[in-house]
Amino acid sequence: MLGWVLALLGLGALLTAVVAVVVGGLLLGPLLVWLAWNVLGLAGAVGAGELGFWGLVLVAVFLAVGMAGRVLIVAVVFLVDPAWLHRSATLHWPAPTLRNFVAICLLLAVASASARPHREWQRKRPRDKPVMA
Repeated sequence: MLGWVLALLGLGALLTAVVAVVVGGLLLGPLLVWLAWNVLGLAGAVGAGELGFWGLVLVAVFLAVGMAGRVLIVAVVFLVDPAWLHRSATLHWPAPTLRNFVAICLLLAVASASARPHREWQRKRPRDKPVMA
């Protein structure tokens, strides 16, 4: 009986971890981009248009993945819908307001998700000391 309870608790912990990854990774990124770009008005502050749902998801994924993922996203967008890259906008530096500062910090938070090393071999380790003979 105790084995079944522990197995159910283990599966519950695994399910909780999966839900946390889905909520944190797939929902939080686009939500922060939407908040910064559309709600706080960073789009208008730099002279760009507001983003729809798939634009928000694409920008959030673009900011959260590494360089190889960004190149892949640009290649797919260029191959699937090249006209999307030809839309014109006159972009400019945003005004130095607290609202724009908060919006830029939110975008940087999403972008910094890919800046941290996630794998053990990517972390810096102290070098092994040479053995004195």
